[in-house]
Amino acid sequence: MANILSVRNLSKTYQSGTSELHVLQDITFDIRKGESFAIVGPSGSGKTTLLGLCAGLDKADTGSIELCGTKLETLNGDQRALLRNEHVGFIFQDYQLLPTLTALENVMVPMELRGVKEGDVLALELMERVGLGERIHHYPSQLSGGEQQRVALARAFSNNPSILFADEPTGNLDEETGDRVVSLLFDLNREAGTTLVIVSHDMELADKCDNILRLKGGKIMEETSHP
Repeated sequence: MANILSVRNLSKTYQSGTSELHVLQDITFDIRKGESFAIVGPSGSGKTTLLGLCAGLDKADTGSIELCGTKLETLNGDQRALLRNEHVGFIFQDYQLLPTLTALENVMVPMELRGVKEGDVLALELMERVGLGERIHHYPSQLSGGEQQRVALARAFSNNPSILFADEPTGNLDEETGDRVVSLLFDLNREAGTTLVIVSHDMELADKCDNILRLKGGKIMEETSHP
């Protein structure tokens, strides 16, 4: 099966006062199309930085990233944004819904950016799929954390992404609500055939994935696969 994401010898350093902070050092791995992949590690291990680099939200100091057949280091900021809009979905720990838009309007945003016709029909279908068909006209402030994350799930799948990056998707949720969101995430992912990349400190969540990459101190400690 072809790789949708290939990372080679990736390093990232930040300046911290007069010293340098080596956040990632010589990271190499591949993710195949359609698989689920977890990146785990303690706080400060570099996993969120790695996710941002893989999605083209930031640029590495050294190394290369090939996402959906395109080398990110050859693109400028606008070109990376276009690639994300075409191929990438996101789910964040803090939901990142637009507060002035209703739940349905939030789900429609990626489709409107792509000029999709009848996006409201698909958005409504997705809202029904995540169990929020009766909450479409509510604003984020009128929704619980779990409901906001389900809106974010619907939004993430609205542009039919090739790959979906989820950064601590259950980090702000209680266990029961988190379990429901995870179940929906994997169900939607399976139905859509999307590649799923999850950053988490939750090993129970990571164990649901096909492969697990363990980071510590900005380095790969181990990569394991589930049969």
